[in-house]
Amino acid sequence: MQKNGMTTSASSEGFLLLDPSMNPIFVNPAAAQILVYPQKLDTQRNLDRYLASRIRVTLFSEQPSNGSALVPKFQSGRRTYLCRSFQVNGMANGDSQAVLAVLLERASAKPASLAQLSERFHLTTREQEVAQFLLQGLTSKEIGTRMQISPNTVKAFLRLIMVKMGVSTRSGIVGKAFITVSCE
Repeated sequence: MQKNGMTTSASSEGFLLLDPSMNPIFVNPAAAQILVYPQKLDTQRNLDRYLASRIRVTLFSEQPSNGSALVPKFQSGRRTYLCRSFQVNGMANGDSQAVLAVLLERASAKPASLAQLSERFHLTTREQEVAQFLLQGLTSKEIGTRMQISPNTVKAFLRLIMVKMGVSTRSGIVGKAFITVSCE
């Protein structure tokens, strides 16, 4: 397995590449820290062995219908991480191999605030998703990519949210969201 060393990473996002057998090919330092916490492993050999088993136990859930599936989120200590995967098809030595790229992102510390916002303004599930991504600072195109919808559909959801919240801009949604959360 290829490593980047265990120095502190500027990004708090973990990144892994897994082979078709779900063994790690590459693990960045942030992902290693997230997955081994609170363990302190002294050698690289111990780290490699521990990571391989920890990835299977932490990131995959057994589903009776179709084998194992990547979990959408998991706990590491007191922190919650969101887990997203991407199928990467590459060519290695003339053989096509499917590799799984996994991104581990720390979940927002304010899920209750979104629940308060949703309850107060009667947002639908999809509107809640759009509002959540908007509060993270994403553009309509980025929100559309994450939700697998067009940017125009995102804009339609934003207009519905604006009407429900009584604002006329995207920044109005964000401002009202922060006021709503801080007042309750």
